[in-house]
Amino acid sequence: MANTEHSAQTTQLQVSRLHYHSQSRMLDITFSDGTVAGFSAEFLRVFSPSAEVRGHGKPKLVSNKKLVSISKLQPVGHYAVKLVFDDGHDSGIYSWQYLKQLSEQQSELWQQYLAQLDQANANRDDLITVKVRY
Repeated sequence: MANTEHSAQTTQLQVSRLHYHSQSRMLDITFSDGTVAGFSAEFLRVFSPSAEVRGHGKPKLVSNKKLVSISKLQPVGHYAVKLVFDDGHDSGIYSWQYLKQLSEQQSELWQQYLAQLDQANANRDDLITVKVRY
């Protein structure tokens, strides 16, 4: 019975509007309960729900995504959206429930992410490809 109740709660949450601002690389989401959340493309890339990022028990630290953009939004039924990023990452399916959770924990998650980057001696900036010619 608990599973049925959880499932009913999950399916009730919907998104009424998704709007991506390509200049600022921000995705605005309006949920059916009236709340509005704004996410940077970088945040969504770093917290992708894909197995590639979430790993098998130990999430992978994603760095160097400060300038990443979303190149495509693909609806997945009535419960999620697949985000395609310009760095080639396209395996994350973001359920409305997951996006709502991210919106509620965004500040805390971002601070944890910055601390993890610092601890790993990594950063947000893009890697610069250098070709050496002789």
